[in-house]
Amino acid sequence: MSGVEVTPLCDAVGPMGAAIRRPLAEMFPGSGLQDEPWVLHFHCYLIRDAAGRLTLVDTGIGDEDSPAASWAPVPGTLAGELAAAGVSPAEIGTVVLTHLHSDHASGVVAEGRPAFENARYVLQQAEVDAAQGAVLDRLLTPIKGQLHVVEGHAEVSPGVHVQHAPGHTLGHQIARVGDVAMTGDLVLHPVQLDDPAIRYAYDDDQEAAARTRTEVLTALRGERAILATAHFGEPFLRL
Repeated sequence: MSGVEVTPLCDAVGPMGAAIRRPLAEMFPGSGLQDEPWVLHFHCYLIRDAAGRLTLVDTGIGDEDSPAASWAPVPGTLAGELAAAGVSPAEIGTVVLTHLHSDHASGVVAEGRPAFENARYVLQQAEVDAAQGAVLDRLLTPIKGQLHVVEGHAEVSPGVHVQHAPGHTLGHQIARVGDVAMTGDLVLHPVQLDDPAIRYAYDDDQEAAARTRTEVLTALRGERAILATAHFGEPFLRL
């Protein structure tokens, strides 16, 4: 898409904490992966269109006391990454949350208030409906006045589209702009690119996630799209 910039923002790098860490062969059953450290990169993405409108896809792991603190390398550095890109939080007009897991959504708040004060926060209806506990109380409730809830496919900013891609969570979604697909946790490990049927232990519905992953990756490969992942070492991958 002419005039659009997609900038990866690396919020953090590190392994899963002991609270949820398991051998890779258990996290990806049937993969044959050896038990070795799995170092995750926590990527968010900044979209700047030709008119200067700014969209942020995911908000990272948050502060020291965020819901991600039990297992992720908090605090995240999203604010610094945005500053390095010449952007202040107040300039963000749209925030797309691929889903409400703590490593993707904890940065929506800062000191209990919306971190992006002028933004609409885009979520799928199914993700909002499923929210409970700390996710509901600490992340969703503070931004309820700025929520933009969609169902299925929607254009959420000129040229920026979201698509429901359930399985990892009920309301998991991906974001598209031009030939770039920001896929959240559709694909967690490169082994799933070789075999999308390989499941992930922390998918809410492993069968649905495998089906969605297969369908979406097949379509993206047909387009020769660019995959922009949340947790791979390199943020961009041409399919």
